[in-house]
Amino acid sequence: MEDQVRSRSKEALRRTILLLSFMSMCIGFCGGPLITRLYFLHGGSRIWLAGFLQTCACPIILIPLLISYFSRRKSEGSSTKIIYMKISTSLACLIIGLFVGLINYLFSYGLGRLPVSTATLITTTQLVFTAVFAFLLVKQKFTPFSINAIILLTIGSVVLGLQGSKDRPEGESKKMYNLGFALTFLGAAVSGFVAPSIEFVYKKTGMGDGYTKVLETQIVISFSASIFSLIGMLANHDFKVIPREAREFQLGEAKYYGILVSSAFVWQFYLVGIVGVIFNGSSLLSGIIGAVLVPVSEVLAVIFYHEKFTAEKGVSLGLCIWGLVSHFYGETKHSQNTSQNQAFETSSGVSPQSKKEIEVISNVP
Repeated sequence: MEDQVRSRSKEALRRTILLLSFMSMCIGFCGGPLITRLYFLHGGSRIWLAGFLQTCACPIILIPLLISYFSRRKSEGSSTKIIYMKISTSLACLIIGLFVGLINYLFSYGLGRLPVSTATLITTTQLVFTAVFAFLLVKQKFTPFSINAIILLTIGSVVLGLQGSKDRPEGESKKMYNLGFALTFLGAAVSGFVAPSIEFVYKKTGMGDGYTKVLETQIVISFSASIFSLIGMLANHDFKVIPREAREFQLGEAKYYGILVSSAFVWQFYLVGIVGVIFNGSSLLSGIIGAVLVPVSEVLAVIFYHEKFTAEKGVSLGLCIWGLVSHFYGETKHSQNTSQNQAFETSSGVSPQSKKEIEVISNVP
């Protein structure tokens, strides 16, 4: 009885953390690209700086970590661990962080050249790459519905690519627009590798449960990614240019620095959220949630930046929504079947597989 109560409590905590992670992803996924695009629209041009802002706010994670530590110390005493993360996990997260730094650069370049609506639609291809790498790294199982979703999202990306440069921002050359498109697609591919890699690290290192470990993982990954971007900024002489760029910024110097600070905080919501979803759900779920939020980003981009919503974008978005509905229907059906099988096994003491064998034997003349 106590084990059942403990198991239910653990599951309730996992779902609560998953919900909080989802909300955090929503804030970052929808707000991050909008703020970054605002920086580029009004005179910003430093790609490495925009990438750096996506992870540099990681020290703020120390606040909940300290709160967690002192809370545990009250019940556990002086033997309380300050850090849960193992050295092997830290090294793995440092390597993953370098890939995240690369992703930040690629996505920042895309947001500097493409409308937000186009860039976010391209990122839906991340789900395809996530599915492939999840299968290879963590043996993710697929249903006909999830396969259908992947195919539809792939077709949607192809349709989006067929629009050429119809929504090319004014003053942007076709060459730079196409380069931004290609690098954003590459960023989605690398991101599709990173999410399953984080899940793989969780499973192989036995990190267990608890949001403290999620935050520890995130701060190491963000630190590594920030160092990657910082090296790029130094090589590109960004620190010399930033003061001049701030003075020439179309919205004013004060708003320039305000945009940089707000961008850093909003992007951190996304990163903490996605790691939490992977930790308490799966890498495939994180890709699905990102795709779910695409329509929201589309609407926000049209409202705030009056971006063109071309026919190709409409078809791509429709295919995206169709794929997501297909996937969620399949997941719901799978969950119902699993619950029914578990209920049958509990009540009869016979596994579903044994039931099938009995039925086959009983039908033999």
